[in-house]
Amino acid sequence: MSRVANRVRDLRNQQQMSLGQLSRRLGVSRLTLRAIETGLYAPSLILAVRLARTLNHPVEDLFAV
Repeated sequence: MSRVANRVRDLRNQQQMSLGQLSRRLGVSRLTLRAIETGLYAPSLILAVRLARTLNHPVEDLFAV
């Protein structure tokens, strides 16, 4: 299984937001968010857009293609 490269953890840390805080804002479990941050899980398009909006960055900035 290949990993999905992303900047979610870096952007979350830049905003001094904990994993728990972001997961609550998104309505997902901390486990799901950790899997996204480590590249083990590719979020749905809807969740990716919600992540981008919450982190105030374009979705293209969060995930590598």
